[in-house]
Amino acid sequence: MEKKTALITGASSGIGKEFAQIHAEQGGNLVIVARSADKLKELKDELEKVHGVLVHVIAKDLSERNAAKEIHGEVKSKGIEIDYLINNAGFGGVGRFHERNLQEDINMINLNISALTSLTHYFLQEFVARDEGKILNVSSTASLLPGPLQTVYYASKAYVTSFSNALAEELHDTNVTVSNLMPGATETEFGKVSGMDKTELFKNTANARVVAEGGYNAMLKGKLNVISGLKFSQRIMMAMVPLTPKKMILKQIRKMQEVKN
Repeated sequence: MEKKTALITGASSGIGKEFAQIHAEQGGNLVIVARSADKLKELKDELEKVHGVLVHVIAKDLSERNAAKEIHGEVKSKGIEIDYLINNAGFGGVGRFHERNLQEDINMINLNISALTSLTHYFLQEFVARDEGKILNVSSTASLLPGPLQTVYYASKAYVTSFSNALAEELHDTNVTVSNLMPGATETEFGKVSGMDKTELFKNTANARVVAEGGYNAMLKGKLNVISGLKFSQRIMMAMVPLTPKKMILKQIRKMQEVKN
């Protein structure tokens, strides 16, 4: 079987690291991207030693303006052909929008939306030219409804889901697929970094490996959307969303996202 090369953003921890592990287990080569060069180097050494694959490291802060272009340029200069693009990098933050640091929210938009859009554009052109390739964008169940106290994060993930689904249909007459992964609250560093680990929403988190497997397998099959890592009760709640008055949903979400001291 021909080795496939996957580019994974946010690969130093959490779901992104699990994606890298899964792909390496399949014998695939990797380009792993994150801010932490040390964590990426450690992961590279582990995957190359255990699985005998080639791993290229790019330490880059994707919230910076030209990061996506620079990543694409480095991949091209190394002569690496990407088969799978997994846009996993993202972050959130809890609090009332007008009280939060504006630059943090702008950085969130740059990472969750702008970098994902740019990387998709650059590599999709090559995928279409070859008429093969797979893209997996990591959105969230948060994309399905507004999120009081995580206003920008929920809105950014709504963009990812809409963008991914529209792209998938644009590519209907090609062999290129775009899949959208919508995890629920997952056991990663995201909760601690965003402050969400102190909320009701993060009491029952999903396993990052399980979530990553669900997304990776959906990408291979070219599925449109996959919700991964939700408990049965959470699935029931999501199913009730279209039937529940919007104001009631907003109130419930706000209460679930209030930080408990």
